[in-house]
Amino acid sequence: MSFAPGPPLTSSAVRLVLLGSGELGREVAIEALRLGCEVLAVDRYADASAMQVAQRHAVIDMTDPAALRALLGAERTRPCARLLVVPELEAIATPVLLELEEEGLHVVPTARAARLTMDREGIRRLVAEELGLKTSAFRFCDSEQEVRDAVAALGAPCVIKPVMSSSGKGQSVLRSADDVADAWTYAQESGRVGAGRVIVEAFVDFDYEITLLTIRHVGGTSFCAPIGHVQEDGDYRESWQPHAMSAAALHAARELAQQVTDALGGTGIFGVELFVRGDEVLFSEVSPRPHDTGMTTMATQALNEFALHVRAILGLPVPAGEVPLLSPGASAVCLAAAQGDAPVIAGVAEAMAVDPSVDVRVFAKPDARPNRRMAVALARGEDASTARAIARAAASCLRVDSA
Repeated sequence: MSFAPGPPLTSSAVRLVLLGSGELGREVAIEALRLGCEVLAVDRYADASAMQVAQRHAVIDMTDPAALRALLGAERTRPCARLLVVPELEAIATPVLLELEEEGLHVVPTARAARLTMDREGIRRLVAEELGLKTSAFRFCDSEQEVRDAVAALGAPCVIKPVMSSSGKGQSVLRSADDVADAWTYAQESGRVGAGRVIVEAFVDFDYEITLLTIRHVGGTSFCAPIGHVQEDGDYRESWQPHAMSAAALHAARELAQQVTDALGGTGIFGVELFVRGDEVLFSEVSPRPHDTGMTTMATQALNEFALHVRAILGLPVPAGEVPLLSPGASAVCLAAAQGDAPVIAGVAEAMAVDPSVDVRVFAKPDARPNRRMAVALARGEDASTARAIARAAASCLRVDSA
């Protein structure tokens, strides 16, 4: 279908329903607005980041099948030229998306992709068993005793994660059998979608890990330069692009990423997380949407990951092969230290004064809690290492104060 947007809020509008309105959804909304689209930003709480820029917003529990079906049903009856449902997080009642897609609703990239990648069991079985690609050793467990058995079989240390979660929620490291009880409890209480099954993964002896942003679009599949990143407690703290890797490893990474994303189908950007050991590449995870580590592309690429995602899902041209870099660059996050309403992000001017390349993106979240991402510092440099140092210095100037 050709892209010909009419005015937002009219029957000729191209409408995106963003299911998830955090900082990544905010950037997707901005890119869609630049192309004349209408955006409905949806989240479980009011005044979420993307809601502040979208023409319309809605507050619902997206894990509630009835609430999600009611909202999407209402949008289908509201006249527009084209309607796309764009999941921007995992905590969604994906069976509803599967049902509505069967009825003709356009889910990005597909409802199946949203379902499989929300469920670590689904995506791991697809990659390891159906596609036969290399992953870490793993076991799925439904009880504390099964976790103990998995630790005995896989060896310590290993990692436990809820199968229905993301961004490190409910994830912990098991360094011995003594850690199992606490880790099991944490996984049950802290996952994004409540208690349930977990995956226990053996540690991978890798040299480094990367995110390979992979774009499926009308012209084929394209890739961004590999992104290196640092995670703490399963969540990203800084990233940089490009990450140096051998030609053989890069070729293997692209082949693996294309196999996984082809199996998921649809169009849009995928954040494919990979472990690299020499020239060998192992699959870690995949998100069928812009990736948090990809925020560094706001400094490095003329078309950042959000612009590429919007172009791809609207059927617009995307650069073939590898998306060009403007410059090496990096990102570093600003985290809240405490709980609070109407938080103030201080130190923006000081951060920008660190280097002329520095930019700061404030997420404008309505409240803070410990370790919540509130802003990001972006920087460029003559190489990724220089850019990392600048981004870290800039981020260290930022702080979250109470109103």
